[in-house]
Amino acid sequence: MDNFKNTRFLTVKDYTVSNENFDLIRDEGLDMLFTHPKPEGEQLAAYYESDDYISHTDGKRSLFERVYQFVKSIALKNKLRLVNQLKTRKGAILDIGAGTGDFLTVAKSDGWMVSAVEPSKKARSIAESKGILFTDTTETLPESSFDVITMWHVLEHVPDPKWQLSELKRLLKPGGVIVIAVPNHKSYDAKVYGEFWAAYDVPRHLWHFSKTAIDKLAALANLKLVETLPMPFDAYYVSLLSEKYRSGSMNPIKAFANGLKSNIKARKSGEFSSLIYILRHD
Repeated sequence: MDNFKNTRFLTVKDYTVSNENFDLIRDEGLDMLFTHPKPEGEQLAAYYESDDYISHTDGKRSLFERVYQFVKSIALKNKLRLVNQLKTRKGAILDIGAGTGDFLTVAKSDGWMVSAVEPSKKARSIAESKGILFTDTTETLPESSFDVITMWHVLEHVPDPKWQLSELKRLLKPGGVIVIAVPNHKSYDAKVYGEFWAAYDVPRHLWHFSKTAIDKLAALANLKLVETLPMPFDAYYVSLLSEKYRSGSMNPIKAFANGLKSNIKARKSGEFSSLIYILRHD
Protein backbone atom coordinates (compact mmCIF):
# COMPACT_ATOMS: atom_id res chain seq x y z
CA MET A 1 0.00 0.00 0.00
CA ASP A 2 2.98 2.32 0.50
CA ASN A 3 3.59 3.05 -3.20
CA PHE A 4 0.62 5.39 -3.44
CA LYS A 5 -0.07 8.91 -2.23
CA ASN A 6 -1.75 8.97 1.18
CA THR A 7 -3.78 11.79 2.78
CA ARG A 8 -5.74 12.01 6.06
CA PHE A 9 -9.47 11.60 5.50
CA LEU A 10 -11.12 11.56 8.94
CA THR A 11 -10.51 10.95 12.65
CA VAL A 12 -12.78 8.31 14.21
CA LYS A 13 -13.25 7.04 17.78
CA ASP A 14 -13.34 3.41 18.90
CA TYR A 15 -16.80 3.32 20.51
CA THR A 16 -16.73 -0.38 21.36
CA VAL A 17 -13.67 -0.93 23.57
CA SER A 18 -11.10 1.81 24.13
CA ASN A 19 -12.59 5.24 23.24
CA GLU A 20 -9.27 5.95 21.52
CA ASN A 21 -9.07 8.02 18.34
CA PHE A 22 -7.68 6.69 15.06
CA ASP A 23 -7.05 8.39 11.74
CA LEU A 24 -8.46 7.13 8.47
CA ILE A 25 -5.86 7.65 5.74
CA ARG A 26 -6.88 7.69 2.08
CA ASP A 27 -4.82 5.62 -0.33
CA GLU A 28 -5.35 7.62 -3.52
CA GLY A 29 -3.98 4.88 -5.77
CA LEU A 30 -6.37 2.18 -4.60
CA ASP A 31 -9.24 4.51 -3.66
CA MET A 32 -9.53 3.06 -0.16
CA LEU A 33 -8.96 4.12 3.45
CA PHE A 34 -6.78 2.49 6.09
CA THR A 35 -6.72 2.85 9.87
CA HIS A 36 -3.73 4.56 11.48
CA PRO A 37 -2.06 3.67 13.74
CA LYS A 38 -2.55 0.02 12.85
CA PRO A 39 -2.55 -2.25 15.93
CA GLU A 40 -0.94 -5.65 15.46
CA GLY A 41 -0.75 -9.01 17.22
CA GLU A 42 -1.81 -9.09 20.86
CA GLN A 43 -2.40 -5.34 20.80
CA LEU A 44 -5.02 -5.76 18.07
CA ALA A 45 -6.58 -8.78 19.78
CA ALA A 46 -7.28 -6.64 22.86
CA TYR A 47 -9.65 -4.46 20.82
CA TYR A 48 -11.91 -7.48 20.24
CA GLU A 49 -12.26 -8.25 23.96
CA SER A 50 -15.74 -6.91 24.56
CA ASP A 51 -19.16 -8.42 25.16
CA ASP A 52 -20.41 -5.73 22.78
CA TYR A 53 -18.47 -7.13 19.83
CA ILE A 54 -21.59 -8.55 18.29
CA SER A 55 -20.27 -10.92 15.61
CA HIS A 56 -18.52 -12.97 18.30
CA THR A 57 -21.70 -13.57 20.30
CA ASP A 58 -25.22 -14.92 19.86
CA GLY A 59 -26.50 -12.23 22.22
CA LYS A 60 -29.97 -10.64 22.18
CA ARG A 61 -29.60 -8.34 25.19
CA SER A 62 -30.22 -4.95 23.59
CA LEU A 63 -32.41 -3.55 20.82
CA PHE A 64 -29.43 -3.46 18.49
CA GLU A 65 -28.48 -7.08 19.25
CA ARG A 66 -32.07 -8.23 18.70
CA VAL A 67 -32.22 -6.37 15.38
CA TYR A 68 -28.82 -7.74 14.40
CA GLN A 69 -29.78 -11.35 15.16
CA PHE A 70 -33.12 -10.98 13.37
CA VAL A 71 -31.45 -9.54 10.28
CA LYS A 72 -28.74 -12.22 10.49
CA SER A 73 -31.35 -15.00 10.39
CA ILE A 74 -32.69 -13.58 7.12
CA ALA A 75 -29.21 -12.89 5.75
CA LEU A 76 -28.12 -16.50 6.36
CA LYS A 77 -30.83 -17.77 4.01
CA ASN A 78 -29.87 -15.17 1.42
CA LYS A 79 -26.17 -16.08 1.68
CA LEU A 80 -26.88 -19.78 1.19
CA ARG A 81 -29.18 -19.02 -1.75
CA LEU A 82 -26.44 -16.91 -3.35
CA VAL A 83 -23.78 -19.62 -2.93
CA ASN A 84 -26.11 -22.25 -4.38
CA GLN A 85 -26.79 -20.01 -7.38
CA LEU A 86 -23.08 -19.51 -8.00
CA LYS A 87 -22.21 -23.21 -7.92
CA THR A 88 -24.57 -25.83 -9.29
CA ARG A 89 -22.67 -28.63 -7.54
CA LYS A 90 -22.38 -28.60 -3.75
CA GLY A 91 -18.73 -29.24 -2.97
CA ALA A 92 -16.21 -27.91 -0.45
CA ILE A 93 -16.69 -24.48 1.08
CA LEU A 94 -14.31 -22.53 3.33
CA ASP A 95 -15.58 -19.66 5.49
CA ILE A 96 -12.77 -17.40 6.73
CA GLY A 97 -13.75 -15.44 9.82
CA ALA A 98 -16.58 -17.86 10.51
CA GLY A 99 -17.55 -16.19 13.79
CA THR A 100 -20.07 -18.24 15.72
CA GLY A 101 -20.51 -20.63 12.78
CA ASP A 102 -24.07 -19.80 11.73
CA PHE A 103 -23.43 -19.61 7.98
CA LEU A 104 -21.53 -22.89 7.88
CA THR A 105 -24.23 -24.53 9.98
CA VAL A 106 -26.87 -23.80 7.33
CA ALA A 107 -24.45 -24.67 4.51
CA LYS A 108 -23.59 -28.02 6.13
CA SER A 109 -27.26 -28.87 6.59
CA ASP A 110 -27.75 -28.10 2.89
CA GLY A 111 -25.12 -30.63 1.79
CA TRP A 112 -21.89 -28.61 1.60
CA MET A 113 -18.59 -29.95 2.97
CA VAL A 114 -17.60 -27.13 5.32
CA SER A 115 -14.30 -25.84 6.71
CA ALA A 116 -13.71 -22.81 8.92
CA VAL A 117 -11.07 -20.36 10.10
CA GLU A 118 -11.75 -18.03 13.04
CA PRO A 119 -9.16 -16.38 15.32
CA SER A 120 -11.51 -15.57 18.21
CA LYS A 121 -11.50 -18.35 20.81
CA LYS A 122 -14.82 -17.10 22.18
CA ALA A 123 -16.54 -17.26 18.80
CA ARG A 124 -14.91 -20.59 17.97
CA SER A 125 -16.19 -22.20 21.15
CA ILE A 126 -19.74 -21.18 20.26
CA ALA A 127 -19.32 -22.50 16.70
CA GLU A 128 -17.77 -25.77 17.89
CA SER A 129 -20.81 -26.35 20.08
CA LYS A 130 -22.79 -26.31 16.80
CA GLY A 131 -20.53 -29.00 15.30
CA ILE A 132 -18.26 -26.77 13.19
CA LEU A 133 -14.59 -27.81 12.97
CA PHE A 134 -11.80 -25.26 12.55
CA THR A 135 -8.37 -24.92 10.96
CA ASP A 136 -5.95 -22.59 12.76
CA THR A 137 -4.55 -21.04 9.57
CA THR A 138 -5.21 -21.30 5.84
CA GLU A 139 -1.48 -21.72 5.20
CA THR A 140 -1.67 -25.38 6.27
CA LEU A 141 -4.40 -26.12 3.72
CA PRO A 142 -3.43 -27.59 0.32
CA GLU A 143 -3.89 -25.54 -2.82
CA SER A 144 -6.95 -25.96 -5.05
CA SER A 145 -9.01 -27.34 -2.16
CA PHE A 146 -12.27 -25.42 -2.32
CA ASP A 147 -15.11 -24.76 -4.73
CA VAL A 148 -16.25 -21.69 -2.78
CA ILE A 149 -14.50 -19.43 -0.26
CA THR A 150 -16.49 -16.86 1.70
CA MET A 151 -15.41 -13.88 3.79
CA TRP A 152 -18.51 -12.21 5.23
CA HIS A 153 -17.36 -8.85 6.62
CA VAL A 154 -13.85 -10.16 7.25
CA LEU A 155 -11.48 -8.70 4.62
CA GLU A 156 -11.56 -5.37 6.45
CA HIS A 157 -10.03 -7.11 9.49
CA VAL A 158 -7.04 -8.87 7.90
CA PRO A 159 -3.48 -7.50 8.24
CA ASP A 160 -2.77 -7.53 4.49
CA PRO A 161 -5.64 -7.72 1.99
CA LYS A 162 -3.31 -8.13 -1.01
CA TRP A 163 -1.72 -11.22 0.54
CA GLN A 164 -5.14 -12.48 1.64
CA LEU A 165 -6.58 -12.39 -1.87
CA SER A 166 -3.51 -14.17 -3.24
CA GLU A 167 -3.97 -16.84 -0.57
CA LEU A 168 -7.64 -17.23 -1.52
CA LYS A 169 -6.63 -17.80 -5.13
CA ARG A 170 -4.13 -20.47 -4.02
CA LEU A 171 -6.84 -22.32 -2.12
CA LEU A 172 -9.50 -22.06 -4.80
CA LYS A 173 -10.11 -24.73 -7.43
CA PRO A 174 -10.00 -23.52 -11.06
CA GLY A 175 -13.47 -22.22 -11.85
CA GLY A 176 -14.08 -21.64 -8.14
CA VAL A 177 -15.80 -18.64 -6.62
CA ILE A 178 -14.82 -16.20 -3.87
CA VAL A 179 -17.57 -14.26 -2.08
CA ILE A 180 -16.44 -11.18 -0.16
CA ALA A 181 -18.76 -8.82 1.75
CA VAL A 182 -17.41 -5.54 3.13
CA PRO A 183 -18.76 -2.12 4.19
CA ASN A 184 -18.71 0.63 1.60
CA HIS A 185 -17.42 3.96 2.92
CA LYS A 186 -18.83 5.72 -0.15
CA SER A 187 -22.43 4.95 0.80
CA TYR A 188 -24.93 7.67 1.68
CA ASP A 189 -25.20 6.54 5.32
CA ALA A 190 -21.41 6.78 5.66
CA LYS A 191 -21.58 10.38 4.46
CA VAL A 192 -24.52 11.23 6.76
CA TYR A 193 -22.88 9.88 9.91
CA GLY A 194 -19.26 10.79 9.11
CA GLU A 195 -17.03 10.11 12.11
CA PHE A 196 -19.94 8.34 13.84
CA TRP A 197 -20.53 5.82 11.05
CA ALA A 198 -20.55 2.47 12.86
CA ALA A 199 -19.07 0.50 9.96
CA TYR A 200 -15.72 2.28 10.34
CA ASP A 201 -15.40 0.26 13.61
CA VAL A 202 -11.79 1.30 14.23
CA PRO A 203 -9.32 -0.21 14.92
CA ARG A 204 -10.87 -3.64 14.29
CA HIS A 205 -11.54 -2.56 10.72
CA LEU A 206 -8.08 -1.91 9.35
CA TRP A 207 -9.24 -1.22 5.79
CA HIS A 208 -12.24 0.62 4.34
CA PHE A 209 -12.98 -0.38 0.77
CA SER A 210 -14.61 1.12 -2.30
CA LYS A 211 -15.75 -0.72 -5.42
CA THR A 212 -12.65 0.53 -7.21
CA ALA A 213 -10.39 -0.77 -4.44
CA ILE A 214 -11.81 -4.30 -4.57
CA ASP A 215 -11.53 -4.37 -8.36
CA LYS A 216 -7.88 -3.26 -8.25
CA LEU A 217 -6.94 -5.62 -5.40
CA ALA A 218 -8.58 -8.55 -7.19
CA ALA A 219 -6.62 -7.75 -10.35
CA LEU A 220 -3.36 -7.71 -8.37
CA ALA A 221 -4.16 -11.29 -7.26
CA ASN A 222 -5.07 -12.33 -10.82
CA LEU A 223 -8.70 -12.74 -9.81
CA LYS A 224 -11.62 -11.40 -11.83
CA LEU A 225 -14.39 -9.34 -10.27
CA VAL A 226 -17.50 -10.61 -12.07
CA GLU A 227 -20.40 -9.23 -10.04
CA THR A 228 -21.23 -6.74 -7.28
CA LEU A 229 -24.37 -7.23 -5.20
CA PRO A 230 -26.10 -5.06 -2.54
CA MET A 231 -26.63 -5.81 1.15
CA PRO A 232 -29.57 -3.46 1.79
CA PHE A 233 -30.24 -4.57 5.39
CA ASP A 234 -26.84 -3.25 6.46
CA ALA A 235 -27.89 0.37 5.98
CA TYR A 236 -30.55 -0.02 8.69
CA TYR A 237 -28.62 -1.63 11.52
CA VAL A 238 -25.45 0.36 10.78
CA SER A 239 -27.57 3.52 10.97
CA LEU A 240 -29.13 2.31 14.23
CA LEU A 241 -25.74 1.88 15.88
CA SER A 242 -24.44 5.10 14.31
CA GLU A 243 -27.32 6.99 15.94
CA LYS A 244 -26.18 5.64 19.31
CA TYR A 245 -22.62 6.83 18.68
CA ARG A 246 -23.77 10.25 17.55
CA SER A 247 -26.42 11.04 20.15
CA GLY A 248 -25.80 8.61 23.01
CA SER A 249 -29.05 6.72 22.45
CA MET A 250 -30.58 4.81 19.58
CA ASN A 251 -33.21 6.58 17.50
CA PRO A 252 -34.91 3.79 15.50
CA ILE A 253 -37.10 6.17 13.50
CA LYS A 254 -34.25 8.39 12.37
CA ALA A 255 -32.01 5.35 11.76
CA PHE A 256 -34.68 3.71 9.61
CA ALA A 257 -35.18 6.93 7.64
CA ASN A 258 -31.45 7.28 6.96
CA GLY A 259 -31.12 3.61 6.07
CA LEU A 260 -34.06 3.83 3.68
CA LYS A 261 -32.70 6.99 2.05
CA SER A 262 -29.29 5.34 1.69
CA ASN A 263 -30.82 2.36 -0.11
CA ILE A 264 -32.95 4.54 -2.37
CA LYS A 265 -29.93 6.60 -3.43
CA ALA A 266 -27.87 3.42 -3.89
CA ARG A 267 -30.34 2.08 -6.45
CA LYS A 268 -28.99 4.73 -8.82
CA SER A 269 -25.37 5.04 -7.61
CA GLY A 270 -24.69 1.40 -6.66
CA GLU A 271 -23.11 2.67 -3.44
CA PHE A 272 -24.95 0.51 -0.88
CA SER A 273 -23.89 0.52 2.80
CA SER A 274 -22.27 -2.88 2.28
CA LEU A 275 -21.54 -4.76 -0.92
CA ILE A 276 -20.92 -8.38 -1.89
CA TYR A 277 -18.18 -8.95 -4.46
CA ILE A 278 -18.04 -12.14 -6.53
CA LEU A 279 -14.52 -13.05 -7.69
CA ARG A 280 -13.62 -15.94 -9.96
CA HIS A 281 -10.46 -17.91 -10.60
CA ASP A 282 -10.50 -18.96 -14.26
